[in-house]
Amino acid sequence: MQNMAGNERSCLSFSGNTLQLHKRDLGILYVSMDPLIKTCNVERDITVTLTDSGICPDSEVESKIIGARYYPSSEAGNYTTRDIENHGTCTSSTTGGNEVKDVSFFWDWGKPAPEIVSLETRVLGSEKTIVVDIIVHGRGDFKYRRFRQLHKVYIVYLGSLSRGEYETSSQHQSILQEVVEGSPVENVLVRSYKRSFSGFAAKLTDHERQKLASMEEVVSVFPGRTLQLHTTRSWDFMGFNQSITRKRSVESDIIVGIIDTGIWPESKSFSDKGFGPVPKKWKGACKGGINFPCNNKIIGARYYPTPVVYDNIARDYEGHGTHAASIASGNEVKDASFFGVGQGTARGGVPSTRVAVYIVCSPAGCTEEAILAAFDDAIADGVDILTISIGGTHPVNFTEDSVAIGSFHAMAKGVLTLQSAGNSGPYLSSTVSVAPWLMSVAASTTDRLFIDKVVLGSGQTLVGYSINTFSMKGKKFPLVDGRNVSRPCKQPLAFQVCTGGQGCLDSTLAKGKILICQSSDEFSEVLRSGAGGSVSLNDDKIGKVSFVVSFPSVAVSKDNFTSIYSYLKSTKKPEAEILTTEAITDSDAPVVAGFSSRGPNEIAPDILKPDISAPGVDILAAFSPFGVPIGDPLFKRQVTYSILSGTSMSCPHVAGVAAYVKSFHPDWSPSALKSAIMATARPMNSSKNKDAEFAFGSGHINPVEAVNPGLVYETFEQDYIIMLCSMGYDEGNIGKISGNFSTCPKGSDKATPRDLNYPSMAAQVSPGRSFTINFSRTVTNVGLANTTYKAKILQNSKIGVKVVPQALTFKSLNEKKSFRVTVTGMEQLFPLP
Repeated sequence: MQNMAGNERSCLSFSGNTLQLHKRDLGILYVSMDPLIKTCNVERDITVTLTDSGICPDSEVESKIIGARYYPSSEAGNYTTRDIENHGTCTSSTTGGNEVKDVSFFWDWGKPAPEIVSLETRVLGSEKTIVVDIIVHGRGDFKYRRFRQLHKVYIVYLGSLSRGEYETSSQHQSILQEVVEGSPVENVLVRSYKRSFSGFAAKLTDHERQKLASMEEVVSVFPGRTLQLHTTRSWDFMGFNQSITRKRSVESDIIVGIIDTGIWPESKSFSDKGFGPVPKKWKGACKGGINFPCNNKIIGARYYPTPVVYDNIARDYEGHGTHAASIASGNEVKDASFFGVGQGTARGGVPSTRVAVYIVCSPAGCTEEAILAAFDDAIADGVDILTISIGGTHPVNFTEDSVAIGSFHAMAKGVLTLQSAGNSGPYLSSTVSVAPWLMSVAASTTDRLFIDKVVLGSGQTLVGYSINTFSMKGKKFPLVDGRNVSRPCKQPLAFQVCTGGQGCLDSTLAKGKILICQSSDEFSEVLRSGAGGSVSLNDDKIGKVSFVVSFPSVAVSKDNFTSIYSYLKSTKKPEAEILTTEAITDSDAPVVAGFSSRGPNEIAPDILKPDISAPGVDILAAFSPFGVPIGDPLFKRQVTYSILSGTSMSCPHVAGVAAYVKSFHPDWSPSALKSAIMATARPMNSSKNKDAEFAFGSGHINPVEAVNPGLVYETFEQDYIIMLCSMGYDEGNIGKISGNFSTCPKGSDKATPRDLNYPSMAAQVSPGRSFTINFSRTVTNVGLANTTYKAKILQNSKIGVKVVPQALTFKSLNEKKSFRVTVTGMEQLFPLP
């Protein structure tokens, strides 16, 4: 064995960090860092520095080790640079090790192998840890102690409730007692779900997890992930103006549940002026923590402390939850704006509704064990609509997805759940909201477009995008390339993008100038340098979206960016001024935002997701005065209304519409509400939305029309059970989920998810092959009696569509009739219409 630089000397630093070694192993989490190699000249020799897991000095390289340091932490339990992982020894010998002959994979030092002298499991605080004492026999015996944490929070899902609350709590404890070793159950149990469905979260070893997963009463055991958070004009754009017909007395009895970062109760959007008593059906509580006031508008509040959610209060210090709640249910507030931008009357979809908030998030994320607890409480508290603008990084199976589990039990109790599709677009199959019993919402633009302009010294004016409230007062500042005001820094390209906080910009050169940067990701470094402003290249994938900036900044298109560079190079003293933001009309709207996650549905491809599109770009709504609108700690201005973009903003828009429809039809099922919204959606232009239905689902939401859909496609719990059976989910687990312990209905093994009575139709077909697909649907007449509906087929040269029968005549209200759609053709790139 010979390394690539056999004459080098090795100097090692062992640093205990919380990253993972980049290697395959037997499922053990190692605490270390992948090698970061630097070279320098020391007395005409080269010293190689490796940051890794240590080194084994008994190896035949000891004459080369000229230095070593260790950095103990709570996770790096070894107070020595001796490598017990072997990763550091391997990398250092590969880089600078001697030439050693007759090497093989075998312990052959002429000495005994390492000896484990003690092995025990301890509970250190609430942390379950294995403690190993090991002796290594080398040039002098060496003894060290190794600590490794074994626990991890898992969610144990048991299905529907079948017993009373007391019995369920006892059941959870008895189940844990059967598998937990060496720890009291109270030290292991994190949270119990016992009000609306059954399950619990617990700190478990992998062995304990396996034992639980094999138990008959358990549906699934999965790690509790940490999920991420995913309007003065938007309602008017949808035709939902302030003069529409309302049933305010009914609206006042509707309770919208918000699962998010909390709420700022003092906001004008949540004043209870004019509100009557709390609805009698409400079974919840105001447990928002110290100094959190509920009122007749905010009628309930709960928080769920976890290692991530560390504030014991439902008060929103982020702003996200306040923003979402005010979009769905906020009061009418006149003259709301973000420092003058977007000024008008801010209002929610249904201002008369009541609000219940459930805080499950903090800056670090939103834990699944808290999310399930929020669903458990919200359903039992009596909410009518639930909105959750939270999701993971990728879709997972329904029985391992906290939002899918919680929303299933909400559906079974008559509660419709709205979830944001995600902000991972424009990539296909990026939506994480895939369960058919909830409604997945994409984000689209409105006809109000916020723009900013940069005026060059030549008089040329170029348009870009930002929410910039900082005026340069008519003064032009020197325009410079970010690369020309930089200094050497850790990241070679950091000065080009003006990001990273690496000290790459020289403040003596950058101060008072407008910098041209390659990226618009973050501007902390530019602001820190004292620059007067920045111009950056806009991300084509994001499109026409403006983000709040902390000083004069604008992101421009590639063509405009090139024009600015041309001016810079052709002028001896280039200068520019960045104007404040203005609003113009966007005639292309609505267009699905580039960031909005797309289908197809990775878990159930025959169920089209997302379901609907709604405004989610540059939405003005209430905000927490302690929140930071742009995530930049240097932004010191407090706001009570802010402008945000994301599917987090589009989701509560649909929640507001669902509440509005429910005020006219209080007895409608969740699927009827969902169907009414989808079936009345406005068609969107596929030429402006290249991913078509994968981007916008059924189309753009149309609130007023949704009240009178004429026909609805209804699905109930048993229909979803049949779908799960057709997908191959375990029959015993399905019985536990439904709560009746029934088996899969006869013939369900021959069914497919596209047989679900869904308001849209989609099918996955084999590439390059001809196909014939049949869709069977049943509709319920919720319009007028003695009405006939006729099928209208839009011609498509690539597929054939046949509807039988072509007309349905209804004699009475709530009458049901069925029809069949047959589609033939070759494999297509988009869902079938």
